[in-house]
Amino acid sequence: MATRFEDRTEAGVRLAAALSAFHGRPGTVVLGLARGGIPVAAATAGVLGLPLGTVLVRKLGIPGYEETAYGALAWATGRIVRLINKPMLERVLQHGVRQEQLDEVEDRERTEILRRAALYPGTMMDLAGKAVLLVDDGLATGATMRAAVEAVRAGGAATVVAAAPVGSVDAEASLERVCDAVVCLHLPGKFRAVGSFYRHFGQLTDDDAIAVLRQERPCRTAQARSEVRACGAEDRQAGSRQRC
Repeated sequence: MATRFEDRTEAGVRLAAALSAFHGRPGTVVLGLARGGIPVAAATAGVLGLPLGTVLVRKLGIPGYEETAYGALAWATGRIVRLINKPMLERVLQHGVRQEQLDEVEDRERTEILRRAALYPGTMMDLAGKAVLLVDDGLATGATMRAAVEAVRAGGAATVVAAAPVGSVDAEASLERVCDAVVCLHLPGKFRAVGSFYRHFGQLTDDDAIAVLRQERPCRTAQARSEVRACGAEDRQAGSRQRC
């Protein structure tokens, strides 16, 4: 399987080209899902000339199988939204996982979200009546993105678009039921780990994510900067054609 994206910045630039209809549109914001979606969203927002913020998300993983989610939490506009996959939860409980164990998982993830909320800028943007572009680095199950959708809807968003460079067919289908639009550049027939579609896919720290949200970190290479400028120029031209 060939790598599709060099890194999150390049993926965000390419994603912006697919979202060119929103270039410079008033009342539109770009929110990256923390942490991995933040650099993708920053590149997208930079090309589109839109404000950047974040939605804090945490997967609720099954004890012993943490990569498999039975739900997710999301923080936006000062509140936590809880989204549970009820059929999955019932199966988990039937297979011997105790409710007390799940309560411990949720308590731990709530604590982590509240810790990040005290640190991360861009979590309290006014979303009332706005179009919100939710951006992540990939959509495996779509669980955290669905929680993010619910969180921004609760914050008053009028239009919600879920966008990612790569995703599974199942995740896209589930999001289409709750979003106004879903934009995914690559939908492989066989979806594996999100990182397998990137050449460089390092884990981000809090400091990394916060620096991007504060616009303190430029694109990592001159090539990336030139790609942002080139893509921005193409989007401006496309926007002019659409307005005519």
